[in-house]
Amino acid sequence: MSIKTVNEAFDEFMYNSVDLDKDVVAQARKSRDNLLENINEFDNDDFFHLWKEINIQYGSFARKTKCRKLDDIDLMIGISADGATYDGSATWNDVAITASTTNKKQIECSNEDGTLNSTKVINSFRNKLEKVREYLNSDLHKNGQAVTLTLLSKEWNFDIVPCFHTVEEYDGRSYYLIPNGSGGWLKTDPNIDKKYLSDINKSKDGKVLQLIRLCKKWNKIKHVKTIPSYLFETLIVDYCSSVDKLNDYIEVRFINFLDFLRTGIYNAVEDVKGIQGDINTLDFSDKINIANRASSDYEKAKEANKAETKEVNQQKAINIWRDIFGDEFPEYDD
Repeated sequence: MSIKTVNEAFDEFMYNSVDLDKDVVAQARKSRDNLLENINEFDNDDFFHLWKEINIQYGSFARKTKCRKLDDIDLMIGISADGATYDGSATWNDVAITASTTNKKQIECSNEDGTLNSTKVINSFRNKLEKVREYLNSDLHKNGQAVTLTLLSKEWNFDIVPCFHTVEEYDGRSYYLIPNGSGGWLKTDPNIDKKYLSDINKSKDGKVLQLIRLCKKWNKIKHVKTIPSYLFETLIVDYCSSVDKLNDYIEVRFINFLDFLRTGIYNAVEDVKGIQGDINTLDFSDKINIANRASSDYEKAKEANKAETKEVNQQKAINIWRDIFGDEFPEYDD
């Protein structure tokens, strides 16, 4: 395609470098469904009793906010309580589950005090997955909260998180309990994240998801500390909810977000689930680096927009955008 305008350049950039390839997405969904079928077969008297009705496909792939390349797919796998209990008043990220006295696998994964050790639960899944032929290997995720499953001849991994679902608590809410990385459990509810994002995207005429993917691409290519994906996505959604309307042009939306980010990165960022509180736990030095990066590229982006709209110099504008996004951004075609 001959690139003569900024709009054409962004269209090609989004299609070829930012948005996931449709064929890859289709393959990944098929692979995911196959994995779920394999895991369902683990349900027997020697393993946990699984509750597939509460399985959740979560994370950026499920929310359609993943940018290229597809590196991981997140799954939460439901486990039946079989009489296991927990203290609903415990701190959200340090919940103790008293293991079932009837399920052999839960008993096997218990600590001496009868509480269920989440690391042992994860390793039980890992041991099972290692015996499935089409998977290359499985290992404990670096955060200690999941099994990372590597596939043969695929570009993506699966992060598999075992979970329980609670009864309704005193506040009228129910939660998912997942490993906290140190043997205990923590409360979460990815369904709230997904619905909140869907509602914001709908209220902004479907322009939010594309902006998130573009911003994540920008975050990936810069050679300083990147912003954690969930925090970054929340910041972008916070920006989108703070304005009445998002611009029709993706590059203008991006410019406006950079303006927001260069000060917003210093602020508290509340977890939309209402569980974690402020999720902006970055060191102050990291916040400064991110703010400086956003400010620098904001000024460049404004210059690119001026070259395009005021000077009517598409080539100059495209060259500036290439300076911001790197060599993957299309060149002006003479």
